[in-house]
Amino acid sequence: MKIAFQMDPIGDVNINADSSFRLAEEAQARGHELFFYGPDHLAYQEGRITARGHDFTVKRVQGEHVELGPLREVDLAEYDVVWLRQDPPFDMHYITSTHLLDRLKQTTLVVNDPFWVRNYPEKLLVLEFPDLTPPTTIARDLETIKAFKAKHGDVILKPLYGNGGAGVFRLDVNDRNLTSLHELFTGFSREPLIVQKFLPDVSKGDKRVILVDGVAVGAINRVPAAGETRSNMHVGGRPEKIGLTERDLEICARIGPLLKEKGQVFVGIDVIGDYLTEINVTSPTGIQELERFDGVNIAAKIWEAIEAKRS
Repeated sequence: MKIAFQMDPIGDVNINADSSFRLAEEAQARGHELFFYGPDHLAYQEGRITARGHDFTVKRVQGEHVELGPLREVDLAEYDVVWLRQDPPFDMHYITSTHLLDRLKQTTLVVNDPFWVRNYPEKLLVLEFPDLTPPTTIARDLETIKAFKAKHGDVILKPLYGNGGAGVFRLDVNDRNLTSLHELFTGFSREPLIVQKFLPDVSKGDKRVILVDGVAVGAINRVPAAGETRSNMHVGGRPEKIGLTERDLEICARIGPLLKEKGQVFVGIDVIGDYLTEINVTSPTGIQELERFDGVNIAAKIWEAIEAKRS
């Protein structure tokens, strides 16, 4: 197949951690042709969805891990699969790219389905399953957020469309910074905030469960660094081997059919204790860590699901 990756600069990735690199590596091993372009080079041109980028090959040698062909423009309707893999923030640039890629649906499989990536961003899709999630409020209004904190005491406050642990604050019962943080966030952004009841089980780790076409294929545990509330690997969280519990499987059984129905082939959910906190559909990570811990080729499972859809 002809495969295009819409992603951040591939020359900058960590080949031992980046999921997009691992997907490209497995695609190459399966005989597929690869094309890379950045989201800034996606365009609508008089009815055609085009991209300017490079054919490429990969190898597992950091610093020499990608070889790019000459810059050229392609019509993405001629490709079998387009991967939507640039990192958030989930801003209007990201949303516009989903609108453009959605125009390919008659000819090309876009993974994950951009219509539902746009309509089900990670911190909002969980609202479909309130019984699986910790108490949550989404609001821009300070009094609403104050009332939630007064009710629950110890809370987590974060940007609704952030990623990688950036801008995540724990406000315990003695904290006096809520008003100042609200001023800070609303001073540079028009977006609401999300506030959730703090889950003490985060000290044991924030589990990343990987689902392929709606089915759980494994999990890794991400343990916060000393003195940290956040467990994201971007901010020093340590990955650990861990299995799937009965509760994890129960959560996945509830959400899996919806993910499959909406074309979300590669998804990473976050579970703290018994609670689902996020459903990551934009650019989930964790493939390589899971493969090392469990000895399972997760990238192959993802490609098998995609190849089945294109057969």
